Amino acid sequence: MNRRSFLIAAFALGVFGCAPSATEAAPFQPTRFSVQVAGSGPDVILIPGLTAGRDVWQATARALPGYRYHLIQVSGFAGEPTRGNARGTVVAPLADEIARYIVDRQLERPAIVGHSMGGTVAMLIGARRPELAGKIMVVDMLPQPAGLVGGTAANLGPLAESLRGMLDSEGGRSLLGSLITSFGPPDRGNRRSDPDVVGRAMHELARIDLTEDLRRIRAPLTVVYAAPDPETRNSVDRNYAGAYQAKSGVRLVRIDNSGHMIMLDQPVRFRQALSAFLSAGKSSRSSSFTWVRTFSMSTCTLASKRSSAGVRFCSS
Repeated sequence: MNRRSFLIAAFALGVFGCAPSATEAAPFQPTRFSVQVAGSGPDVILIPGLTAGRDVWQATARALPGYRYHLIQVSGFAGEPTRGNARGTVVAPLADEIARYIVDRQLERPAIVGHSMGGTVAMLIGARRPELAGKIMVVDMLPQPAGLVGGTAANLGPLAESLRGMLDSEGGRSLLGSLITSFGPPDRGNRRSDPDVVGRAMHELARIDLTEDLRRIRAPLTVVYAAPDPETRNSVDRNYAGAYQAKSGVRLVRIDNSGHMIMLDQPVRFRQALSAFLSAGKSSRSSSFTWVRTFSMSTCTLASKRSSAGVRFCSS
């Protein structure tokens, strides 16, 4: 081979050898959420609730180093463009996209933590793709989201349809904006959430019932929930214990003197619960569920006494 032929061959090899294969798939780019990745260590996916942005998790992530956090922001919430959530259902397709993200980024059984609507999304992933989640934490959410306001997916059907109808007028969207304030963090982007996306998500949540799906979740499940005052603690305990009894090995953790935004209302106690969750191994399956009562800043120790309902109580 002469010098000219050698140079041509070398150039062709350099150009075409470095070009991506036509059959090589492009990396998956989600449209129903965006994600920021921070830190290093085992993977943890943090999903915010209705109208909230990823900023509700940032202080928590900074306070608990040693993990690679994937901070989700839902399209249409807290200033994020609507993109893939511009029409149709929101919650279930969001869960499907996060599951696809886990597969595409080759995350090895990450911990999935979801607050409120994010908790519903976490349970959907765990039930639909049980092989993907290493462990799941649900923060202040029931298998039937309607239960948060004392209803059920069946009897809140008319209200769900009313929510959809509210989106048809400017006055309805304004009223909806006022209603959703109580479900999101104050002054953290609620007014910048797209009312149409929020309304469709609320309509979907009002009709969801994951009670039977709990049995399909193979990952250890921890549920952290708020008790705002001493008078309601017993009723809140009964509500969560009854709602999650279908999931074997579920761990219930109550945070006292807190509203819905536990990570903001009681950040120290929430971080203690999250740290214990992230560092724990597989949960025991010897009873229906473990019940942890967090009365104060102190750490709870499990008592050996069991109730007839199979609940292991913890008291400080």
